Amino acid sequence: MGILKIYKTAIIGCGVIHSLHADAVASYPHAELKAVVDVDEKKSEASARRYGCTALTDYREALADPEIDVVHICTPHYLHAPMAIEAMKAGKHVLTEKPMAISVDECLKMTGVSAETDRQLGVCFQNRYNTTSRYIKTLLESGKAGRILAAKASVTWLRGQDYYGSASWRGTWAQEGGGVLINQSIHTLDLLRWFAGKAVKIKGNADTRFLEDIIEVEDTAEATILFENGARGFFFATNGYADAPVELQLVCENAVMTLSGDLTVRYRNGESEVITDVQPKTGEKAYYGTGHASLIEDFYDSLLAGKPFAVDGSQGIEAIRLIHALYKSSESRAWVEL
Repeated sequence: MGILKIYKTAIIGCGVIHSLHADAVASYPHAELKAVVDVDEKKSEASARRYGCTALTDYREALADPEIDVVHICTPHYLHAPMAIEAMKAGKHVLTEKPMAISVDECLKMTGVSAETDRQLGVCFQNRYNTTSRYIKTLLESGKAGRILAAKASVTWLRGQDYYGSASWRGTWAQEGGGVLINQSIHTLDLLRWFAGKAVKIKGNADTRFLEDIIEVEDTAEATILFENGARGFFFATNGYADAPVELQLVCENAVMTLSGDLTVRYRNGESEVITDVQPKTGEKAYYGTGHASLIEDFYDSLLAGKPFAVDGSQGIEAIRLIHALYKSSESRAWVEL
């Protein structure tokens, strides 16, 4: 067996989330963090000191470096698509934070460039890698739970004036691309679709109920989703409650699976089991989930093996389709087909 490649990496954006990426890269044996980038020089220099790499203020310097193989994008939402496209055209593999982009058209451009350049494009839906999420997926694929009949999910968190005042791009259509749907609850929408399969119709409402004087975008949304396999989905999200655990329930032919922190599976025959999620590998906040390190490790494993990454652009786009269909339904007060 030959010597395995060491992937040289740059992280663009040194905000709160970037340390989860940097820690994961630092712990992966076949990756090396070569540069961190932020327009705020103090942030990039502080990160560079912490991780022993180069500090940059212009991401194009990282893209021009022939040694860099992989770019992680941890910037505000509106920068994800242009930076990812530029990076792939420069020959870099890309792992971007969610959302993949703020429009379906941008997502399609990203997947097109990924195919044209033969560069991997990964999206951080790290909750798929939680112990509980993986158990649900395995149980569904095994057939033991039977067909999904109905699903429901709720995200009830709290984001107020301090949060939205922390950065000018937050709470805007042009730069955040939406509110509670595209930022806080996109992970849960992704899980619903990952578990239940292809969504075919949606009807819902998006509204600003608590933060009308603070943000342009929605702080509360609800939807009914119909899936191709006949399952019915019900979804609710708000930024006006408190940071409560995400709740998700799947009612299947042979079992009911309820996720709220831990996963409880109750079978129709009276048996039950409880699955506890593992502790975070890094210091992420509880609502980030525990999967960042596992997702990033899998991304690099995919590069080493020369195989497609499981959460690629074709996966990342589906949550954006759902969100924009919900916005359209809210405006038209009608069902929208996907």
